[in-house]
Amino acid sequence: MGSLQMLFGLLLLIAASAFDTTSKPGCPDRCGNVSIPYPFGIKEGCSRKGFDLVCNDTYTPPKLFWAGVFEILKITLEGQANVHTYVASDCYNETGSTESNHPFMSLGIHGPFTFSNTGNKFTAIGCDTQAYITASYGSNFTTGCMSFCGGNVSVIDGLCTGIGCCQTSIPQGAWGFRIKVNSSHNHSGLLDFNPCSHAFLIADDQFKFSKSDLSARSKYNRDPAGNYKEVPVVLDWAIWNETCEQAKKNRTAYACKGFSTCYDSTNGPGYRCNCSNGYEGNPYLELEGGCKGTVSSLLFVFIVGSWLYWGLKKRKLLQLKEKFFRQNGGLLLQQQITSHRVGATIKIFSAEELERATNNYHETRIIGRGGYGTVYKGILPDHTIVAIKKSKIVDETQIEQFINEVFILSQIIHRNVVKLLGCCLETQVPLLVYEFISNGTLSDHIHDETHSSSLSLENRLRIASETAGALSYLHFATSIPIFHRDVKSANILLDENLTAKVADFGASRLVPLDQTQITTLVQGTLGYLDPEYFHTGQLTEKSDVYSFGVVLVELLTGEKPICMNRSQEERSLSMYFVTSLKEQRLFQVLENRIVDEGDVDQLVAVAELAKRCLKVKGEERPSMKEVAMELEGLRRAVEHPWVQQNLEETQTLLGETSECYNENGSVIGQDSLTNHTMSALEIGR
Repeated sequence: MGSLQMLFGLLLLIAASAFDTTSKPGCPDRCGNVSIPYPFGIKEGCSRKGFDLVCNDTYTPPKLFWAGVFEILKITLEGQANVHTYVASDCYNETGSTESNHPFMSLGIHGPFTFSNTGNKFTAIGCDTQAYITASYGSNFTTGCMSFCGGNVSVIDGLCTGIGCCQTSIPQGAWGFRIKVNSSHNHSGLLDFNPCSHAFLIADDQFKFSKSDLSARSKYNRDPAGNYKEVPVVLDWAIWNETCEQAKKNRTAYACKGFSTCYDSTNGPGYRCNCSNGYEGNPYLELEGGCKGTVSSLLFVFIVGSWLYWGLKKRKLLQLKEKFFRQNGGLLLQQQITSHRVGATIKIFSAEELERATNNYHETRIIGRGGYGTVYKGILPDHTIVAIKKSKIVDETQIEQFINEVFILSQIIHRNVVKLLGCCLETQVPLLVYEFISNGTLSDHIHDETHSSSLSLENRLRIASETAGALSYLHFATSIPIFHRDVKSANILLDENLTAKVADFGASRLVPLDQTQITTLVQGTLGYLDPEYFHTGQLTEKSDVYSFGVVLVELLTGEKPICMNRSQEERSLSMYFVTSLKEQRLFQVLENRIVDEGDVDQLVAVAELAKRCLKVKGEERPSMKEVAMELEGLRRAVEHPWVQQNLEETQTLLGETSECYNENGSVIGQDSLTNHTMSALEIGR
């Protein structure tokens, strides 16, 4: 096996040497240790316009720079380059803040480079850390993440999931950004092992979290000379500002030469070139240095060597799959299925089945990304469409619990819960297969203008009622209670009939029947997280109630759970909504369509229910069962207003006084209802 790999490697070197001319003829092809492929160059006439680099030979060895600031560590013809960016810092000691550094990085808006949205991750490190990255050129956005931990013992090496370390992706097309990092409590109680917060954009394959990153001597602190630390980052480059079709119209300026093809950049404007099938070389150069045809004898050697190599590798892959199957609890799941005689309810898929179903996990099959993994659309041989979730990581010490949860979730049969169909255990991280829901997420329908027309008040109340019913079922009707732990509008899917389907149980926990709460590492989504659970680590069924309350407020207001445009005290939608109720501003914060379609009493009742769900103390919140029952009653009143009308007429005939609530929750009589309704609507305008 080792000799075959050496032979194959030698063949690769021979092939590479045949096509190693990547710079323009007569031009320098290196600066120090870095190769310079055309269209880049460091000498006049050696680069395409806008692709000029500088080789600074005052260093030993010389260093290559872009725009005089970014040191180029590597450039490839595949459209990527590697550079360094600065680390943002926020440090404290017993007397307060000692350092705050918020770097700004700009590649320039008229150059070929953008920060890669697929090769980098925005990363924050610290136990009292809030980090934000804001782009001001190209794709305007603000995103970020939060990282907390109660103590050093709760931090796990290698896991960057919000406990000591958090990560998130950046959107496409960013040319420049500023990073800000701060703390909530000045690292109080953490100074002995974590005095600083750090945040940075970093190449995804260059970062692995370690507990030592939190210490005073962290590798991300300033060096002894006081210089801020730098980290590697990936840039994408393209022939700037035109699509392929636009560029082909001007053959003189068209960058793809000889036997090459053109394809559009996926990260910002521009296009790239690639040698056509059967050709190798630099597609940006003319024929003498560009794409050449391959040598047939060398191709034959490659084919034979590849056949032998991949044959042996396939055998090794089969052995590896068997290892993963056992490691991921495959034998335990088979035992569960056999002992309970429910083999028809869950299927164990092979890795090949799911690879074919997803076209080898092609990017075009991605239908969602989250903190716990990526979801792909899959098509099975019988044409059944499924959703396949590929998790980021699984704790090997929790395999038995994972298998138990998979088995129990497969038994859930509820029209408003996404059905788990099966799993694959032959990969390093287990894959879960769910029924496919076709109409996107509730978050899309609330916040995306292209969907918002579908969400009438009647639909919103029905979706809320269906979601509450599903959560109530999980809490009270399953064989073992299930706490979802990540209830949010993005985890509520809608089918073609706008029927709600609760999804994504990656953070869920099963609760022993003799317990009402369990202690866990705090997980959830910013804006939806139960404050009591956040501070105590005690997960209860009321934690889901709080998160559902935020979703209910989203449905009423159309606002996102976190809004940076509001004051710091009201950035949280839950705080903003509760404050608005206290200040009698309910109809000013409700979405206009809701005010137009809704009855005042009903809207006040739904708002009051949301308010009760958002109580800081869990014991003061209603149960999901109570929430579901109340929403069902309110929903039916919207669907069948004649029921409410007949009830009011009956009460009048009996001589009873009908009552309703005004905006601040106080009771008003029937006589003042008309005037109250008009004034409330006027206030709402």
